[in-house]
Amino acid sequence: MRSRRATAVVLLAALASLSFAAPARADDIPALTTPGSPTVLTNEPHQLTLTWTPAAWAGEPTGDGPISYEVQVPLGPHVYRLLGTTTATTLTLTDLAPGTTYRIAVAARAPGGYSDSSATTTVRTAAGRATVSYRNLDWSPTNNQIQYVLRITNTGDGPLDLSTVRVRYHLRFEGGNTSLVTNCDWAALGCDQVRQTLVFFVPPGTPPGYPVPGTTVPGWVELTFTSGTLAPGASTGPIQLRHHRHSWSDIDERDDPSWLAASGQWAENGRITLDVDGVREFGDTSS
Repeated sequence: MRSRRATAVVLLAALASLSFAAPARADDIPALTTPGSPTVLTNEPHQLTLTWTPAAWAGEPTGDGPISYEVQVPLGPHVYRLLGTTTATTLTLTDLAPGTTYRIAVAARAPGGYSDSSATTTVRTAAGRATVSYRNLDWSPTNNQIQYVLRITNTGDGPLDLSTVRVRYHLRFEGGNTSLVTNCDWAALGCDQVRQTLVFFVPPGTPPGYPVPGTTVPGWVELTFTSGTLAPGASTGPIQLRHHRHSWSDIDERDDPSWLAASGQWAENGRITLDVDGVREFGDTSS
């Protein structure tokens, strides 16, 4: 069965039973046994094929319709992002981000019943054409600067034209203050090859006057490159970046999606996104 993508965050407990007339059960006990946690059959840059052991009716009364399965990314208590549905026990998920870690669970649904979500399986999708390594230089996440180093590596089979690459470091602007001074302190390929653009996200249908002072605004620092080519396996070398407000006021980085606590080590940060020719090749801030 073809997989079905859904990007909305779904309230698990509320929506699971809207279309079903479930028999009354003491203490709202799930009518279906919990399916097994998903097992990875194939792992490719933009897709995963998963399988799991099936659910079954836990006792009387039982429903009379087919059991279907929801493949989910848990986001919090009773909240998840739906990745796909099927009546089989195998599903290929498409349109995933390469080189990105996903926590995936499965829940069963049927007319007259539901199951608890399975235990999660953590899987990192295969690398795409490029990856981003990250090293946090700032041991204090609440001082007046954001300081980190990025390194882009060509993990594809052919040359990578850097002018087709777009990297986004995702953050949140506190207090509705979207001003930020972006600096390139040093880059192995030369800071003159690096362009930085500050962007904040404007939700559809937003009234004039956005952002509202005092609110938190999502956005990103976008890196593009004027030129350059990476051979397979080659990297840009370190690109050292630093950002601060015009007023040099303190910035709390701890709620920034791309922030990782300083460790002194390089890490492949899947919360930094990288696109090549407009196609996501690394990272997913909603995973």
